[in-house]
Amino acid sequence: MTWRRTVGIDDDDVDVNSGVRSSVSGHGHPVDPERVATARARLIDAEEAARLAGLLGLLADPVRARILYALDVVDTLCVGDIALALDASEDSVGYGLRVLRTAGLVTTRKAGRVVYYRLADGFPEPLREHCLRGLIGLSRRVQEEQT
Repeated sequence: MTWRRTVGIDDDDVDVNSGVRSSVSGHGHPVDPERVATARARLIDAEEAARLAGLLGLLADPVRARILYALDVVDTLCVGDIALALDASEDSVGYGLRVLRTAGLVTTRKAGRVVYYRLADGFPEPLREHCLRGLIGLSRRVQEEQT
């Protein structure tokens, strides 16, 4: 076999002829070519991954995450009521709602001078169940195990 060092892959060598990668772990890659092929076939492309990372980044802000959680629990609230529920300023809630609305995650309904917010139609139930509720439960269990 003729080996060449690959740039950007930590201490890996690739057989020029077969494409088999040998790593510092001492075995060639792929270890399981069928699973690698399945993963590649089902993998989202870089553009979709960037979009997903951006949306998940919206949840990285505690105020925005709590807004989504509050709207999941009670369906519709105005900015002032969300601020009271979150014990946060109306400015931070208003900004969070603006970001979430721009991303298409919440919608508005106006009644007179009051603007009500709700989760967007089609807001994915799996996201509600697994991200908003499931991940919180998981993080609580991990925290309890560590204490």
